[in-house]
Amino acid sequence: MRKILSGLRKAIEEYHLIETGDKIAVGLSGGKDSLCLLSALCEYKKYIFPNFDVMAIAVDLTNGENNYEDLKNFCQQNAVNLEIVPSNVFEIVFDIRKEKNPCSLCANLRRGLLNSKAKELGCNKVALGHHRDDLIETFVLSLFFEGRLATFKPKTYLSKTGLTVIRPMIFVEEKDIEKIAKNFPVLRNNCPADKHTQREEAKQVLAALEAKYPGCKEKIFNAIIHTERYNLF
Repeated sequence: MRKILSGLRKAIEEYHLIETGDKIAVGLSGGKDSLCLLSALCEYKKYIFPNFDVMAIAVDLTNGENNYEDLKNFCQQNAVNLEIVPSNVFEIVFDIRKEKNPCSLCANLRRGLLNSKAKELGCNKVALGHHRDDLIETFVLSLFFEGRLATFKPKTYLSKTGLTVIRPMIFVEEKDIEKIAKNFPVLRNNCPADKHTQREEAKQVLAALEAKYPGCKEKIFNAIIHTERYNLF
């Protein structure tokens, strides 16, 4: 956890992600990344910067089929309130719309429900568990499948809702999250598209490149975050 906290602190301080008086809703999917983020923010609040509030919001995509008892216990152990938002997102995406590439619609629906609940609960920020590998994969996805140079930002203000979305783990590597994931009550992924998405393809492409050109992921990451290095027209 020490390495996770180091990366978290670097992102928070470098991009001014958390300020005194913030009420932050962590989007808790039940995956290793969001559980790690919640745990790290609670540690950060306890030992480094106590002047903000944290809560968790889980959007139930399965219309009640998921069992959230372990997540509830995890949140209680961290003195965090958990709100569960019921939805039929999977039904809309897979049964009604029958999406061939479901991730985009699913993400949009999920984010809408998460942000609406966060606003309702008086939060001013939403924290998401995206890490360094996600940043690189999103860049590759945008380049290969959309023909544009783009990825997500560590901090984004949503003018329609008045919420600010923060991603405090962008300096954290997935392999470091995996090392401590055994300590988390990871919720089984019920998505029919799991491991069969364009993001999974991007992950495999990057793994192959890293195997052939060691250190290339680090170079891609640095090229993204150091805007002073851009030389595009």
